[in-house]
Amino acid sequence: MFFFFQQIYSQQVEDAWVFFRDKPQAATFMANPLLMLSQRALDRRTRHQIAIDEIDVPVDTNYLAQILSSPGITYRGKSKWLNAVHITGSQSDIDNLINFNFVEKIEYANKNLGIITSPFPEIEQFEPITNRLTNYDYGQGFNQINMMNGEIMHQHNYTGQGVLLAVIDAGFQEVNTASIFQHLFQNNNIIDRYNFVDNNNDIYQHSSHGTAVLSVITADSNGTFVGTAPDVDIALYISEDVNQEAPIEETYWAEAAERADSIGVDLINTSLGYNVFDRAEYNYNLSDLDGNTSFISRAAGIAVSRGMVVVIAAGNTGMTYWDKILMPADAPGVITVGAVDNTGLRAGFSSIGPTTDGRIKPDVMAQGEQTTIYWYGSIQTGSGTSFSSPLIAGMIACMIQADPTKTPAQIKQDLLAISDRHTSPDNEYGYGIPDFSLYNFNAIDLYSADDIKFYPNPVHNKLFLSKDTNYRIYTMEGKLLMSGKYLKNRAGVDLGQLPQGIYYLSTDYKNYQFIVK
Repeated sequence: MFFFFQQIYSQQVEDAWVFFRDKPQAATFMANPLLMLSQRALDRRTRHQIAIDEIDVPVDTNYLAQILSSPGITYRGKSKWLNAVHITGSQSDIDNLINFNFVEKIEYANKNLGIITSPFPEIEQFEPITNRLTNYDYGQGFNQINMMNGEIMHQHNYTGQGVLLAVIDAGFQEVNTASIFQHLFQNNNIIDRYNFVDNNNDIYQHSSHGTAVLSVITADSNGTFVGTAPDVDIALYISEDVNQEAPIEETYWAEAAERADSIGVDLINTSLGYNVFDRAEYNYNLSDLDGNTSFISRAAGIAVSRGMVVVIAAGNTGMTYWDKILMPADAPGVITVGAVDNTGLRAGFSSIGPTTDGRIKPDVMAQGEQTTIYWYGSIQTGSGTSFSSPLIAGMIACMIQADPTKTPAQIKQDLLAISDRHTSPDNEYGYGIPDFSLYNFNAIDLYSADDIKFYPNPVHNKLFLSKDTNYRIYTMEGKLLMSGKYLKNRAGVDLGQLPQGIYYLSTDYKNYQFIVK
């Protein structure tokens, strides 16, 4: 009976990743990086001082050809970062591939089948070598951005302009027809698009999930709904197959992230997560939540190492038996975002941490309950960490615009530092809700040497300005409390007599009115 079971089981079609030992053409690609990366991508690497290495080199075409010409093997996808090809076939046909001396190991998606390692010794690896005030009427989207004081970034003209953000999702129905997205076409903000599920350029199909996610970032309907980065450039990729839950979607995601890297994307938003598949033997266990087990988490970690900020939704499993975050939210270096309601309290569905290796998750929180989104023809509200993640991703686009030299690690460090629980993070709220008014005036200089600077913020007694200017101090309700002429050789503006609280400083400089909180 055992033998009979084994015979039937071996004929079932299985998913597996075949990992290669090396990249024989690495030297050629390393000497000619434009063969694998765009100039924009190379410029981003230079800014962040990230060297080109063998991870960037494509999978060897000869190795691929030999694998795909093997009996019973069907190609599904590949990843240059992980130097692997995703194939399907019977267990016996897949097992035979280990006999190629360039195959390092085979990992089955079916957890019952495990990993097969090569009997051959390791092959030696190649060693590589104009500021203006922008005041939006956010309409229905006001609460979700105001909760983070994100409008402060916009008021100083940091709206994501010049930053390239990739959204990897399930589909983008109506993006090409809805008026709320027309500015993306009028301004040529959509830089790239691809459907990895169908292997074509048609992304305006399958699902409106990606549409809703995109609206949280790029909506630009003044007085109705404005997103967190309305001027950002966008790459749109489909990796989620809405007709199934299967390991191939992890590979599609890796391919999308690699394409994003190759065209010079600055950051990625992914409101997707995996732990359970249509075939139970493919399911992940909580012990796998270490950032290095799932294929997609390994790819996400490499994406960060390439210089891209990767923002991941924590997941909506907070009230289920698996209450932890999903893959790839466990990947090292990514920014995992949980959900709060419109008052700042954690939404019960928001997945929690820690990872199995003890890292605090989520990293930060944003409004993910009753979030304003565009959904099937109208402005509505929706709930899920799918929508808190792009809120943060859009604000990070503004951060990158403000200082494009910062690495993903520095961006993450700054983000955690300005969050309201940064002194006592936990595995329900992470480091809390970011306050971007603090980021503006503590973490970075918003202005060049020719523009005006304000310090310190927060103020304890005296406020200093870097230029001679007229100033006004207002309450949050707009009541004028103080005004005068600031001379930079004076001993600052004495605010010590004001009660502790939040105020607005308004100054006139270079024909602009600057307002800071």
